[in-house]
Amino acid sequence: MDLLQMILNAQNGQAVDQIGGSLGLSRDQTRSAIEQLLPALAGGMARNATQPGGLESLESALTRGNHGRYLDDPSQLGGADNILDGNGILGHLLGSKDVSRQVAANASAQTGIGADLLKKMLPMLASIVMASLARNASRSSSGNVQLGQGSGGGSLFDMLGPMLAGGGQGQGASGLGAAVDILGSLFKK
Repeated sequence: MDLLQMILNAQNGQAVDQIGGSLGLSRDQTRSAIEQLLPALAGGMARNATQPGGLESLESALTRGNHGRYLDDPSQLGGADNILDGNGILGHLLGSKDVSRQVAANASAQTGIGADLLKKMLPMLASIVMASLARNASRSSSGNVQLGQGSGGGSLFDMLGPMLAGGGQGQGASGLGAAVDILGSLFKK
């Protein structure tokens, strides 16, 4: 299952409803916002994972963080702990507040939802992304999370692939390399 579907289906849609409800957005608006924001988060994760030591760092974050609590109890999304965790995740994925602002502005232009609301959504979405990945990462017989290139078996790139191959919208990006190249311009600012 790809990352977008994991998030949309988390707790039978309760996570999406909680995010939208805390921001005063309808379910359709929330879904649209997630569809626009998620490729940047997936691209940031993929970019970090391709750096030396990046997969190991991500594995550590997935196995040691208590991110699953946001899937178990979506009412925690939007709380002070979640915002703190989410902002920390965003710092790792996007690198700076300027990049987060640009991601929100780009998504705002596509959705018509105010950039200020989308900036508030980003930490909640980042937390649910990590929770979804932690829950769904495949595990080897030794219990280690498998994050490398896979072939449909639940690896990181299997889950991120649909986001990286066109932003979830079929817009023609050509996978991980293209996502890293496209997002590279944002990260250099």
